[in-house]
Amino acid sequence: QVQLVESGGGLVQAGGSLRLSCAASGTIFRFTWYRQAPGKARELVASITRGDTAIYADSVKGRFTISGDNAKKTVYLEMNSLKPEDTAVYYCWGMQSDYRTYWGQGTQVTVSS
Repeated sequence: QVQLVESGGGLVQAGGSLRLSCAASGTIFRFTWYRQAPGKARELVASITRGDTAIYADSVKGRFTISGDNAKKTVYLEMNSLKPEDTAVYYCWGMQSDYRTYWGQGTQVTVSS
């Protein structure tokens, strides 16, 4: 069983930046950040493998950067030029090489206009 612990959420003004972290208690092959805004479905934000292959949702390309520190078993989501529509609970998801998956508890990001 692997635990994922997110941190770094908070309140920021539009145009500002935040950095989310997700620390795993075990080795993860793929990390993905999802987000869920009130009344909306959970959506993929960004994903990265241990080989550093990253993908992004169109809505965050050029503003968000996902990166991983394999030694620390941690993934980061650097969020710049934040918009009010980025307001959501951000969840870390991890998948091991044997396809077992895990979710973090979520961290709130609120962007004020």
